[in-house]
Order: sequence, then C-alpha cells, then structure tokens
Amino acid sequence: SRQGYEDPHWQYPAAGYGDNYAYQSHQWQPVAWQDDRDLRPGEPYGKSTNYRDQHYYRGYHPNLAATPLGQDRMQSYDSYEDIHVSAAQPLGSVSGEASGQPQKPNLLLQYRESGLSSSSYELSQYIRDGADHYDPTLSGSWSPAQAGEPLVSTPASVVPHKFPLPHVVVCFGAGGQLVLVCPHYPAEGQLALVELHSLEVILHDTKELEELQAFPGPLAREDLHKVDVMTFCQQKIATSCDLSTERGRDSALLWKLLVLLCRQNGSMVGSDTAELLMQDRRHREKYKRQNPGGNLIGLTDDEWMSRQPGTLDLITGEVPPVVETQAQIAEKFTKLLYYGRKKDALVWAMRNQLWGHALFLSSKMDPRTYSWVLTGFTSTLATNDPLQTLFQLMSGRIPQAAMCCGDATWGDWRPHLAVMLSNKVGDMELNHRAIVTMGDTLAGMGAVEAAHFCYLVADIPFSYFGAKADRMALLGSSHRALLLLAEPTPWVTAQAFAQFARTEAIQRMEIFEYCQQLRQPESFLLPFQVYKLLYASRLADYGLPAQALQYCEQIGTALLGQDPASHPVLAQQVVKLAERLKLSDPLLLETLEQDQTLEPDWLVQLRACCREWEVR
Repeated sequence: SRQGYEDPHWQYPAAGYGDNYAYQSHQWQPVAWQDDRDLRPGEPYGKSTNYRDQHYYRGYHPNLAATPLGQDRMQSYDSYEDIHVSAAQPLGSVSGEASGQPQKPNLLLQYRESGLSSSSYELSQYIRDGADHYDPTLSGSWSPAQAGEPLVSTPASVVPHKFPLPHVVVCFGAGGQLVLVCPHYPAEGQLALVELHSLEVILHDTKELEELQAFPGPLAREDLHKVDVMTFCQQKIATSCDLSTERGRDSALLWKLLVLLCRQNGSMVGSDTAELLMQDRRHREKYKRQNPGGNLIGLTDDEWMSRQPGTLDLITGEVPPVVETQAQIAEKFTKLLYYGRKKDALVWAMRNQLWGHALFLSSKMDPRTYSWVLTGFTSTLATNDPLQTLFQLMSGRIPQAAMCCGDATWGDWRPHLAVMLSNKVGDMELNHRAIVTMGDTLAGMGAVEAAHFCYLVADIPFSYFGAKADRMALLGSSHRALLLLAEPTPWVTAQAFAQFARTEAIQRMEIFEYCQQLRQPESFLLPFQVYKLLYASRLADYGLPAQALQYCEQIGTALLGQDPASHPVLAQQVVKLAERLKLSDPLLLETLEQDQTLEPDWLVQLRACCREWEVR
C-alpha cells in the first residue's frame, strides 16, 4: 500500500506470482479527502463521512456507482472484496463464482481493452474527484451500457464561489468618477451602498493632474485671451527649463518663440527672431583673429622675414620703426602706391590688417587678385566666427557652420542662425537649405528643441507620427526615436510613444496651432487632431470630463470642415469618446429633462458621416 493510505482493515492479498495476472500487486488508492459537505443531519461524522465508501470507489466501478450514500462499512467492504477477487482472475476471464453471481468484466480489463495501461488508470484516480467528476466517455470503447449496467446519473458539480467573502467592487465612470460598491448583504436586510468619488479630488496632488489643470486649454474658446497663453509659456520657462544645461536653454528658447508668435499674432520676421536668439545667449564668445600666412599672400619665408620691422626697406631706403602707428602704416601704403607697387601695397595692407584698403584696391584690379585678397581676409577669421558663416553664404555656399554646429568645438549655434536670418541673400532657396541643414545637423546631435526652432523659422510643415522621413510631428518631441530600435517589442514601442507624446509636447503644439489661428482664424493643423484626442482621453482619465468634451467638439468641427472619410478611424474614436462624455456638457443637462435623446449638433453630424463612410 502507498504511504499515507495504510489501513490494517484494508490490506487485500495481492495476486500470486504464478496466477498469470499481468498487473501484479495493483493496489486501490483513494484520491482526496472530502470536505464536510457530505454530512447528513443527525449522523455522526464517523458513519457518514467514510470517504472510502462514498466517493472513491463509486466513480470507478458501475456496481459501486449505484451504491447509495451512507451505506454502512460492512456492505461496502463486501463489494470491495468482490472487486479484489475479480481483479485477481486472469485477464480475459469473463465468468466466475465470487458471490454466486456471474463474474463481470473487471475494471483493469476494461481499461486495457480501451487502450489505457494500469499506470494511466492510477493516474486517472489522482486527477479525478470520485463520483462527482466521473465521465464514462474517458473509458474509450467501453461504457456501463455496453457492460449491461444501468446508467446512473451523477450529481451536478458544485462550483465554489470566486470570492468566499463579500468584497468591494470598483469601476471607472466616463464622467470622471470612481464608482465603489460596498460589501453589504442586501439579502440579509442591509442597504446596498454605492459610493461615487471624483477622480479630480482623488488625484489632486499628482504632478500629472497639476500639469493638466495649469494649461488654459482648449485654446480655441472665445473667452480666452492671448495674455493667458503668454503667461503660461513664461511660467513653463521659469519652472520647467533648467537654464544651466544646453537642452534647458534650447527648450526655453522654443517657449520664447511661441511667446513672440503669440504677441505678433502668428507672424515673425528674421530680425525679430535674430534678436530673440541673441537675447538667449548667456555670454558672448570671443572669436580670435589670426595673422594671414605668408603663403596666402604669395611670399616666401625669406621675403616675409625681409619685410619685418627693423630691416632696410629697399624701395624707400628707410628703416621702418619696430612699432608702427596706424598712421605710419597707412602712410607707407600710400608711398608704395606712389611708386606703382600695387602688389606690394596689397601685401602691406593685408599684413597690417588694412583689409578695407586691400579689398577696395583689389576690387579695382582683376578678379583673380580680388579673390586672392578675399581669401586672405577670411583666413584671418576663426573657423567658428559668424562672419565666416555670412561670407560663405554670400559666396553662394552652404555655410560650414550649418553642417558642423552642435559640436563642442564649434560653440553656440545661435549666432550663426541669427546672422543667416538677418542677412538673407538674393537666393532664398539657398537660405532655406542652409537653415534646414542646420536643423538636420542639430537633430542628429540629439538637440531636438534646437532643431525644431530651425524648422519653424524655415516653415517646415508638420506631419504624422508614422511618416518617419518627415522632420516634425510634435513640436519639441522627436518621432524618429523608434528608428533607433533594431527590433522594437510592443512594450518598448509603447514606452517610446508615451515618451514622444508627452503632455508638455501636446500643449506646446496646441499653442503653436493657436498662434496660427490668430493670423488665419479658420486654419488648423490636421495631423495634430489625433494628439488632441489623446489629450482629451487623458483629461477624462484624470477627472476633467468637461474639458475633454470641448476638445472632442473642436476635433469634430475640424473633421467636418474636411472630409471625415479621409480620417475614418479618428472620426469614429471621437464619436465614441464624445458619446461617453456628452452628459458633461452643462447646456445639454439643462435641456435633458425635455428630451432624453438630445445630443450636440456636431456629434449628430459626425456620427452620420461615419455611418455613411461605413456604408460606402
């Protein structure tokens, strides 16, 4: 017998070694203890809870399945002894005299004929729960009906409760409420208690709710003044931008540009933007000048040394002083021209930084000489000097600063952009390409806010999140971050999108759209409407359903001005959210008593457009 189930009254003799019994020493084992649900009123525990008598064998033998519950131990014992004797018969014997009746097929034989081994049978005893879960179909081709046994209906299984005790039930309502059902017993006379809690009150101290409440949106409402928007931008600069870091200064610069756009009703000129760029600089860099090399002015080393101060001048026959004043330098330039030595005069002017004299004189000579003097002049400027950027732009080239800015060796990028915005050359396409190139360079260095500043002044349009080739989707947030992921998993993709569609980025984008509407009242950014819907969902999640419904109305109005069929998914999602939030409209609540089916006009029209699109 197995450990844990030994009982001296239940030890049956095993089959003999030479009895031709293929399943030697097979023992019957009970499955599990049953609970006290089998107790009958008025009976002691020892009599009515014989788990061996009532449950274990009833599920595995037809004779025992028909045995009524509560039968005494001796009667059950006789039945079990009959089963054991029949199990000791050789397999295949179908008749015998165990108790005066014809022998029935034993259970092991039935399992063998059905294709199950004895180990499968033992396993079935441990995974079955007695007669309560007996399924005759598991025996393959054998069934009690085929053996001539009467079919016995088994009692229905009792499904336990999922929760043994009453518990609190919680759900979220569309109106920004938390619905809580208390664990009371209405059947026992207790009153059912349902509590409604405002999510705005529960989440009042969270950073996310404070960020949503501080924004004066939606910005398209009539009672909004642009001063409120400008004040919000200035507060973001003071609280959210760390001016000690480069990225913090770039973010502050983007907020200042929005203030400028709002102040000037959505319009800006290059000089105003250049002034803003120079105001943001904390310190002005010193760009060192350097002397032109002798090879740039066509002199060998010996000739260059022979013309240093303190040596005899072969032309004038004088020894120049070691330290010459500006007047003496100009006088010598004039004397050289007295003798017709134009090239020597140019060399002298270039060596003594008289670039005005040299450039004017060379401009009246041949173009090659003028280019030679101009190259000598630019070689004296530092590589990162904004004058280099201006001269290269005027020469019809993309400035080197546009392709190298963002590097620590180049310093600040703002003066270079300022000089390009304030001094536009005749070729406007070249100016545009230079500014866009600078934005691409900054974006490649990870300076997203700085890059988007360049894109805004270059009038780069906004696009959708899925258009990775486009430069902007949300102002101040890069949608190209997912391109860096080799094999993005759904979780990583969701995290990257959550980082992209930050609340601050959506608010900043809405301010830019508002500035455009100050110049053109009917204009809106169609790619931005999906982020408005996302923002409305966040408002509803944090207990601000009235504001969320206003955003839905703005999105619906914008879609109705276009063709809603061009954005069917967006239109359907707006309708779904608005249907849940429509009772948050105070005007609708006032007239709800007269008409229960009353809805806003824009919602009715948008739903009709969605249905028309579905039919089409």
